[in-house]
Amino acid sequence: MMRFPWSRNKRKKTGNSLKRSHNPDQEVRPEERFTKNIEHTIAKLRESFDYSDDFIIRRFHVMGNLPAVVCYFPPLTDGGHQEALKSFMTIGNWLDETPATGKALKNKLMNDVLFSSDGRTEISIPMVIEEVLNGSTVVHVEGLDEAFVFCTRNVEKRSIDQPETEQVIRGPREGFIENLMTNISLVRYRLQTPDLRIKINKLGKYTRTCIAVCYIHGIVNPALVEEVQRRLSLIEIDGIIDSGYLEQLIEDNHYSPFPQIQVTERPDKAVANLLEGRVIIIVDGSPMALIAPTVFTQFYQTSEDYAERFLLVSFIRLARLLALLFSLVFPALYVAVISFNPELIPTEFAVAVAGGRAGVPFPSVVEVLVMEVSMEVLREATIRLPQQVGGALSIVGVLVVGQAAVAAGFVSPITVVVIALTTIGSFATPAYNAALALRLLRFPIIIIAGMFGLYGVMVGLILIVNHLLSLKSFGVPYLSPVVPGNFEGMKDTVFRAPLWWLKRRPAMLHTLDKTRVGSESFNELEHSKHNTLDPTTAGNRGGNGNGQSASDHGDSGGDGHH
Repeated sequence: MMRFPWSRNKRKKTGNSLKRSHNPDQEVRPEERFTKNIEHTIAKLRESFDYSDDFIIRRFHVMGNLPAVVCYFPPLTDGGHQEALKSFMTIGNWLDETPATGKALKNKLMNDVLFSSDGRTEISIPMVIEEVLNGSTVVHVEGLDEAFVFCTRNVEKRSIDQPETEQVIRGPREGFIENLMTNISLVRYRLQTPDLRIKINKLGKYTRTCIAVCYIHGIVNPALVEEVQRRLSLIEIDGIIDSGYLEQLIEDNHYSPFPQIQVTERPDKAVANLLEGRVIIIVDGSPMALIAPTVFTQFYQTSEDYAERFLLVSFIRLARLLALLFSLVFPALYVAVISFNPELIPTEFAVAVAGGRAGVPFPSVVEVLVMEVSMEVLREATIRLPQQVGGALSIVGVLVVGQAAVAAGFVSPITVVVIALTTIGSFATPAYNAALALRLLRFPIIIIAGMFGLYGVMVGLILIVNHLLSLKSFGVPYLSPVVPGNFEGMKDTVFRAPLWWLKRRPAMLHTLDKTRVGSESFNELEHSKHNTLDPTTAGNRGGNGNGQSASDHGDSGGDGHH
């Protein structure tokens, strides 16, 4: 693992890897070392796990009559310990030809007998206890001051399925799951390069959760990796249950409603961000990976945007951005115009709105706030209810309750339309956490619009933009590449330029390797294209050097008779 100046003091707390081998230079206190007596080992392990009924300690003999002990947690190994134990118990009676103690015995067992590919020895009892809790099987043989550790973790996990929160029409259907090693394999499957580096830390006083920091060596800025590792090393918490815990702890501004770290369930999206020079953080037990750093433009972009042609994608992106702005300011604009500036709307439409509002006892701002709160409650109820009931509730809530409210005179028809369009606009934002921030900010803007009209709306928008300008994600300005402006980066913001125009990686990430599309190779590709099946030349018998045959103007679909 990469060594940092602070890692020496934090090494015991954070851990270094899932399979940490013994380092001769590592300082281990005498009372934490194994002795040559297995009774001392059994006493230490029982001291830690004696009250756990699922912990197994079993005595057996190696090479006839050499005492040994094996310990493991059956729920974590799921039978994997049997392979490790089989290596020791099928040796046979070799006691006469093998020394009973010392390095010779250890070398004989490790090099000639044990057939587990990931077996190793460990001298530290606390480290062995941590490995047992992680699902490893530990064997200690009498006469050795080291224990054998085998990685036998085998925990039940769900199958790889389509991501629930990031649906696409064109693109891979694989999504991250809760198992860390499976998620790493999905990333390595797509990045078959030795430059992909994965550093695993352990966080949480009690959970000891494995945290994988992934990056591509030679692309990512080393200072970014160093900063991510530094922030992780300073975390002291009882447990990391989900990646959301890490997101809250390592983000720059804890009081902003806007997320400064992006989350994703999609391995292809994670790999695309790695190739741009970002760092991916994967948490064991969570299907959501973290992407750092993050800018605002990433929240209305999807991985599907790069699989389709740029003209279509640019149109869809513009629609998403308009829907994003629509969901933020449309109710406030409605309140401001109805309450303060009705002269801004056409006369016929103003008469229709006034007729619809006839008999409504509440002012427009109260009416809109009541509908917005009702929609949020309905949305939350739909999410929490079982899937079979949630869909029916949403239909009943929107149609029946909305129509009944209009008929009863509580709200006007135009207000129902405004709130419905606003809700649809919020659903068009691909990132759930960004859409949630806009839903939260919608309420104060509506209140300000009800107090000051259009001036209030403009002041609210200015405050939001000013806040966005002040945000940073690991030092990257949140509105990059728009502010500060970068022409190369603007090719992939509101509109997506063709792939062959995106020659450089984002300048805001300060990557080591800045080129991602070779311009010369693309030019050669363009000039080497041949119209091989041109209908004017495709029927020829001879060739012309370009893969085309000379035309005989014959009927290629006939049987040769004219």
